[in-house]
Amino acid sequence: MNAAPSMPVFFFGHGSPMHAIGDDRYARAWSALGVSIPRPRAILAVSAHWYITETAVTAMAAPRTIHDFGGFPAALYNVEYPAPGSPELAARVAQLLHPFEVRADQSWGLDHGTWSVLRHIYPQADVPVVQLSIDLGRPAQFHYELGQRLAPLRDEGVLIVASGNIVHNLYAYQWDAPEAPPYPWAARFEQQVRDALLADTPHPLIAYDTAMGEESAPSVPSPDHYLPLLYAVGARRKSDALSFPVEGFEGGSMSMLTVRFG
Repeated sequence: MNAAPSMPVFFFGHGSPMHAIGDDRYARAWSALGVSIPRPRAILAVSAHWYITETAVTAMAAPRTIHDFGGFPAALYNVEYPAPGSPELAARVAQLLHPFEVRADQSWGLDHGTWSVLRHIYPQADVPVVQLSIDLGRPAQFHYELGQRLAPLRDEGVLIVASGNIVHNLYAYQWDAPEAPPYPWAARFEQQVRDALLADTPHPLIAYDTAMGEESAPSVPSPDHYLPLLYAVGARRKSDALSFPVEGFEGGSMSMLTVRFG
């Protein structure tokens, strides 16, 4: 039996759920990534949209597709992403995160932070997917350390996919101008994140709310969409090549940046 290929790690700026059914530049770029990497044995996804008061992992054999949004066209609610789950991977995640408690969840499923991107990368939904929640009561350092603990999965053929948005401010979003250029504060914050990633200095990424100045407050008004990045950064290796295969802003206040390690 051949050994599983070592996998890269991704952080995806997932943006609007409409990208799931669109044929826009983001959807096309995600599709291209799907053919550029080795086929994984399974996927571990960390989505901004499972932001709860504990660390949990989906442990069912057949996770449901969750339509966790409102006010969109009916076609979006009809989308199903019937990827199998992996109780075995869920158990492995709990083992790697020990002694932290990880609840084996049987009710959540795959939310749009996960399936809106994976629908383009693996459209056949034939790769098992497990989701890991984000514990909203924990500090940023905790999430980075969980990413470090999960890094061995890469050598077990597991693709780690974190999904959120580095800049995510819906209050400032220009709904009538989705192609609007980024606000200066949004562009500056994203650039600071890029610089820290390029320098491989995780501290300012972890201490983003103090280390990155006044731009952090409007860029990250709530941590939920930013924290997935720290899981990907934690799983990074010194030898990893770094790239930004997808770039752009939506509505002036939502970064669509994708980060690839390895």
